[in-house]
Amino acid sequence: MTGRSSPFALAEHQPLRAGKFTDPVKTQKGEQRAHVALEGLETLWFNTGTLCNLACASCYIESSPRNDALVYISLAEVRAFLDEIARDKLPTQEIAFTGGEPFMNPEMIAIIQLCLDRGFRVLVLSNAMRPMRRFEQELLALAPRERLTIRVSLDHYTQAVHEAERGPSWDKAIDGLRWLAHNRFTIAIAGRHLESEDDAGARAGFAALFEQHGLPVDAHDPAQLVLFPEMDESADVAEITTECWNILNVDPRSMMCASSRMVVKRRGEAQPRVAACTLLPYQDDFDLGATLHEASSNVALNHPHCARFCVLGGASCTG
Repeated sequence: MTGRSSPFALAEHQPLRAGKFTDPVKTQKGEQRAHVALEGLETLWFNTGTLCNLACASCYIESSPRNDALVYISLAEVRAFLDEIARDKLPTQEIAFTGGEPFMNPEMIAIIQLCLDRGFRVLVLSNAMRPMRRFEQELLALAPRERLTIRVSLDHYTQAVHEAERGPSWDKAIDGLRWLAHNRFTIAIAGRHLESEDDAGARAGFAALFEQHGLPVDAHDPAQLVLFPEMDESADVAEITTECWNILNVDPRSMMCASSRMVVKRRGEAQPRVAACTLLPYQDDFDLGATLHEASSNVALNHPHCARFCVLGGASCTG
């Protein structure tokens, strides 16, 4: 983490009350905690490692040029999980990669090509900067490229706010996006909006930016421009009970953990593990096992991110 103050930081929020999110079965008030069943593994995420060329002010996973808490996933390790999908005839359609910066991983191109060869749609989250640009020729050689989407992180539609979060990076990110667009890659954008602006205002700002730079991204399509709510696990938020589904009119099948899992390899561990969620790679109680079969169990919504990001925020990393 850096010493910069994030422009996206949540302000004037009450701290999380003691006793919340401590029991996977009951809430602080003694009510039945909500759980989510895996309806079918539609998307399998891999965290490629926490090393990144940037150190953003509010990175939820604390990626940086020095943080290797999650080490590089290997081609052989990815292949083993794809083999399990094939063997067990799982309904997986998409393989997605996050980091850190995925293109820091030296085997990233080979990993993407393996997934394409197996017939999956592939989603790669990147900042489109130097680590990606090192592989320009290899990226151009990937086939079939129509099944590959590269989602680029652009925190805001203004350079000042983006760089307050990420440091000097705007020009390189925009140049990387232009290169992707010029070479007809399918691109998407991951952004956020300030607390002072609503969703419509943020999308209008991004739309103007995309038009300015000739980027083929529909800012009003939530799959092409994904706007995430803020995540502050120290701020107070309501716990989600079994009654909340009806009260909030939210379908548990719409939660990320109803259709996805993430593979991580933690430093010092002999083999990768499967986590319930892309947002919670370090939490022991969201570690579901070493195989996809073991990781098919229900997930207790026992973390502030479950409430703020997924249930109340209505967000999903898969778009």
